Amino acid sequence: MSDLSNYRRSYEKSELLETNIPEDPINLFHRWFYETEEFGGEGEVNAMTVSTIGLDGFPKSRVVLLKKFNEEGFIFYTNYDSEKGKALEQNPNVCLSFFWHSMERQVIIKGIVEKTSEQISDNYFDSRPDGSKLGAIVSPQSEVIPSRDYLEDNLKSLEKEYSNKPILRPKHWGGYLVKPVSVEFWQGRANRLHDRIRYTLKDNFEWKIERLSP
Repeated sequence: MSDLSNYRRSYEKSELLETNIPEDPINLFHRWFYETEEFGGEGEVNAMTVSTIGLDGFPKSRVVLLKKFNEEGFIFYTNYDSEKGKALEQNPNVCLSFFWHSMERQVIIKGIVEKTSEQISDNYFDSRPDGSKLGAIVSPQSEVIPSRDYLEDNLKSLEKEYSNKPILRPKHWGGYLVKPVSVEFWQGRANRLHDRIRYTLKDNFEWKIERLSP
């Protein structure tokens, strides 16, 4: 058995105070995202964990890539027929989590998901490399398949089929917009007295700001 009880580090890189944060969490997320991109040295700053409640009643988390964020929320793309897609169809409540260890920061977003418009999904799909487009078509995401060769063989067939024609977005693939109802920012601090600031959306669409105990 591996004993990790002595795995410790002191968090002392930054601070998160009510005196230096905006009224809107999207603005703070924007600041943190680009600070991490510029100074943090993260491999993929836009990598995030998406947690859903599955059809079996269990929560499940997986890492996907954030592709856009604005005042409306956070957009990612996936197969609508996948395990996560089916889970979101039944329960649109979702949690996104970013962990930027180099900056000693986390962001946890609770939100309600909805599909993006077909135009938005089409535009993003068109921007992808051909290999990624064909991968979205060939993969029956989350389904049991007989072998790796099954995917490779189907991909070769599709490459021939689409060699001289445009690759259109399949209807089972597209975007999700996560509209946040709660956004928590976590900044590591010394002695485990971390800064935690939570924004909660109120009925009047303004944000309530609260400090949480670490």
